[in-house]
Amino acid sequence: MFSRLKFFCSATLVSASILALPAMAADAAAQAAQAFPSRPIQFIVPYSAGGPLDGVARLLAEKVKGDLGTVIVENKPGAGGNIGAGLAAKAAPDGYTLVMGAVAINAINPWLYSELPFDPVKSFEPVVLVASVPNVLILNSDFAKTNKIDSVKSLIAYAADHKGELNFASGGNGSAGHLAGELLNVRSNIKTVHVPYAGAAPAKLALLAGQVNFMFDNLASASSLINDGKVKALAVTTTERSNIYPDLPTMQESGVDNFDLGTWFGVLATGGTPKAIVEKLNAAYVKALKDPDVRKTLLVMGSDAEPGTSEDFAELVKHDLAKYKEVVETSGAKLF
Repeated sequence: MFSRLKFFCSATLVSASILALPAMAADAAAQAAQAFPSRPIQFIVPYSAGGPLDGVARLLAEKVKGDLGTVIVENKPGAGGNIGAGLAAKAAPDGYTLVMGAVAINAINPWLYSELPFDPVKSFEPVVLVASVPNVLILNSDFAKTNKIDSVKSLIAYAADHKGELNFASGGNGSAGHLAGELLNVRSNIKTVHVPYAGAAPAKLALLAGQVNFMFDNLASASSLINDGKVKALAVTTTERSNIYPDLPTMQESGVDNFDLGTWFGVLATGGTPKAIVEKLNAAYVKALKDPDVRKTLLVMGSDAEPGTSEDFAELVKHDLAKYKEVVETSGAKLF
């Protein structure tokens, strides 16, 4: 009798302990969130220093100091952003490793690479969308002037009359600029030749030198060239016009149907990071994104997006994953 009673009591204690585990785990997570952060946060930028994403990441790191303490920005470029994103994906899910994600990394690369060091959905916890920026179709000014090309329609007409003669630059195979050029070929039934470069900067230098005829670039990096008259801008690639260049039509307004390709970037944490920590990060970055200095910087880049919730950003990532799967398949873009 005593043995059965002892067994019963032991089993009861074990069962009670098992039932208490979820509550204990939740309590531990709550305590971790309350103490967060207690040490510096690593913020990975998967691109080289000096670019638009790097500049915004460093500005934000300064603005969140009051709420999050020290945020150390580290550049980990390579493989179209996959190296830096992969490092963030493999970090501990504790909120101390963040990554500046982008449409190219989180929505396009999954359909271009046969293998990735991360899962585009499971490996990350979206924190907040930082900016949404239109891409813009720009031409070499001399080429545009000599051939009297002042609209998307006239560019398409010229390309149709000079089959295979026009070429367009991009910041690399599989980049948003590459996909936009291939999509223009498909949607307009023309044939222009893609010339990939190791980044947007050398691609723009080639455009300015007349080595290529046109390219699709994000408005943030193209605006100075447009303002100085060094390139001819024809249209933006989003469904709505830019607040900076309201006179520029969209590609769809210019007669190219079903053309909607923008550039966005935002903050993500490692997949599995507790919800309470993600929300704490979201609150700090939303506050920073409303800072006048940050707003001014983003407006100059062509973004007037209001910072939202982590759920909003997660929905955007899922939506664009589906959208760019179709775009990649339609364009026929391939990586070697």
